[in-house]
Amino acid sequence: MAISPEAQVHASAVIEDGASIAAGCIVGPFCVVGPQVVLHERVELKSHAIVTGNTEIGADTVVFSFAVIGEIPQDLKFKGEASKLSIGARNRIREHVTMNCGTEGGGGVTKIGDDGLFMAGCHVAHDAQIGDRVILVNSVAVAGHCIIEDDVIVGGLSGVHQFVRIGKGAIIGAVCMVTNDVIPYGLVQGPRGQLDGLNLVGLKRRGVPREDISALRKAFQELGDGEGSFLERSKRVGDATESAYVKEIIDFVLGESDRSYLTPK
Repeated sequence: MAISPEAQVHASAVIEDGASIAAGCIVGPFCVVGPQVVLHERVELKSHAIVTGNTEIGADTVVFSFAVIGEIPQDLKFKGEASKLSIGARNRIREHVTMNCGTEGGGGVTKIGDDGLFMAGCHVAHDAQIGDRVILVNSVAVAGHCIIEDDVIVGGLSGVHQFVRIGKGAIIGAVCMVTNDVIPYGLVQGPRGQLDGLNLVGLKRRGVPREDISALRKAFQELGDGEGSFLERSKRVGDATESAYVKEIIDFVLGESDRSYLTPK
């Protein structure tokens, strides 16, 4: 057990031998910290939080009450193999959130980036890869092997099917079931997750230049209309554009995927 003398650990917390707790950490009443857990500087565990498994939590992250972080996957193929959960810095993991370690079949690591907000009741399954500044609103369920890139927002009570990729800057409305890949900066809404446009509000908030927003709008229209398949249209758009934002979409579409794409209506 390696507990920094500058950490604050409540007398009722259970810290198992082997755990590493860095300076400035706060471990509240009735928390449980497993033997393979590493808490970096100034991590705070609110009362009754559980962190177990081979789990590493980055500096200044706060885990709220009744969250269960690092438990084994909810995957019947999991046979107890070594796997890991890696959580970045400055995340806010709210009440009743669950995040599972990876599986051998999925690379063995579930990864969470920096500066995320995971609201009450969210689930992040085995081998998911979550980027920076991601917001999962209340009761979002992210299935195994999903990739959610930076600056994505997923609305409350939505589900993301296994192996789905959601591109950078996309926004998913509430109560959606997302079963196909979502292009960067896409806007998805409706019960079956239809691609209805671009996340223009998010683009403007991030200060994206007007000419790039215009290029994205034009590209979105061209992806939805015209001859050939969606992939063929994507290649034509990519060859014609000079916008780095449009190129991000085309690179995403042409990248490796286990799911088909939501296409513009």
